Amino acid sequence: MGDRIRVGSGAGYAGDRWDPAVELAEHGGLDFLAFECLAERTIARENLARHHDPDKGYNPLLAERMRAVLPACAARGIRVLSNMGAANPEAAGRRICEIAAEEGLAALRTAVVLGDDVQAIVAGMPELALLETGDPLESILPRMASANAYLGADSIVAALQTGADVVVTGRVADPSLFLGPLLYGLGWSYDDYPMLGQGTVAGHLLECAGQVTGGYFADPGKKDVAGLARLGFPLAEVAVNGDVVITKVAGSGGRVDTMTCTEQLLYEIGDPAQYITPDCVLDITEVHFAADGPDRVRVLGARARPRTPTYKVSVGYFDGFIGEGQMSYGGINAEARARLAGDVVRERLALRGIATDDLRIELIGVESLHGTGAGRPEPYEARLRVAGRTEDRTAAEAIGQEVETLYTNGPAGGAGAFASVREVLAVQSVLLPRDLVTASVRVVDGS
Repeated sequence: MGDRIRVGSGAGYAGDRWDPAVELAEHGGLDFLAFECLAERTIARENLARHHDPDKGYNPLLAERMRAVLPACAARGIRVLSNMGAANPEAAGRRICEIAAEEGLAALRTAVVLGDDVQAIVAGMPELALLETGDPLESILPRMASANAYLGADSIVAALQTGADVVVTGRVADPSLFLGPLLYGLGWSYDDYPMLGQGTVAGHLLECAGQVTGGYFADPGKKDVAGLARLGFPLAEVAVNGDVVITKVAGSGGRVDTMTCTEQLLYEIGDPAQYITPDCVLDITEVHFAADGPDRVRVLGARARPRTPTYKVSVGYFDGFIGEGQMSYGGINAEARARLAGDVVRERLALRGIATDDLRIELIGVESLHGTGAGRPEPYEARLRVAGRTEDRTAAEAIGQEVETLYTNGPAGGAGAFASVREVLAVQSVLLPRDLVTASVRVVDGS
């Protein structure tokens, strides 16, 4: 494609805005636009959706995003990549082709990356150790609902080599979604570790979209961000020699500077010398940033070592239900009345014989984030939250019911009751040998 390409970040999580992605498509001079929309909780949610309906399981906002950006991308030759396929990438690929046809883009081709679903493989390996607890996989195997391996950038490269206009995947590691087009477009190889390091750190900086342009960064009077309501999303200019510049569309809201890049660099990093991805082991201990003009930051110093012999696999399993209820109390003595209400709910659940594995009673805005503490001012309002986990849906429903009955059976001044029950698909992780995982690509032609 040449000696330099531009990759834009169109989303940083499942529910992200898409106006900034349209702005990137129309004014970013992009070669690729990538939407990173998966997290452990997100793919667990979509696996649960597919469990209830085999035609579901991809990102609920896929249609809205594709309708918004496909016309501009098609007109400019921008290729689109996303892990919005989640638990059902084949269904997502078909839906994208339907949308393209509806938008007058019937010739658009979509490549679907498959192979991350490894449930059948791990089901036969009960001895695998769960990374979070050290327990054997066997301990949750009877309740297992899904198992998805974090595929790497090589699967993205294979999909782009088909000539597809859109690539949709299931579970692909976040930075890999951006490294893939760099490997493809710049001709980098998997044994070129300086390039892998620079490409992976670029992907890490882009993966959360608006976080590197001032989102989740702004703190009035301390870290001001101009035009936050019009926050623009980032793009990376990457050269064949590994030069990386992070920037955004001129005139868009937000900021790109060494501070925003430094905060995003450290986001969700455990050991900075060993950030393990499916493509390499990234070392960011010598990464540094240099201003390269307004809203332009040059990225230097990333290093990488060979990838590990295993893939990380997220294992989803059914783990009961969470019942929840909330009620607000306001005015003088609000905190005391809210605490009394929580005590009443606890006692009533016990009188009914409702057992929970973990019952939490807390006051939002008072102690829900930092716990209790002495010397805090008396609040003029408090919101009671009661939540509990249980194996039984009926028991979970009882929690919200008892909170709601506080209207006429509890302390004075309660209002704004809320109750819900949700099924829990919990997630733990195992490591699976690479040679047991086979990625493949299927092209869906909308013509």
